[in-house]
Amino acid sequence: MGKKDSKAADPRARVRKLMKAGKVKKKCCRSKPRCKKCPVLALKKAKAEFAKAA
Repeated sequence: MGKKDSKAADPRARVRKLMKAGKVKKKCCRSKPRCKKCPVLALKKAKAEFAKAA
């Protein structure tokens, strides 16, 4: 109905939620230099945000 809450307890859970929603790929393809749907990049970003918030 509305936007899904992407605030999870830890960065990995947040990325898992994004994967389930189809926002992030399940595996890194490594064919491109880190595409926008890369799970590795998403996890890095989530960790940075998590550290910044704490």
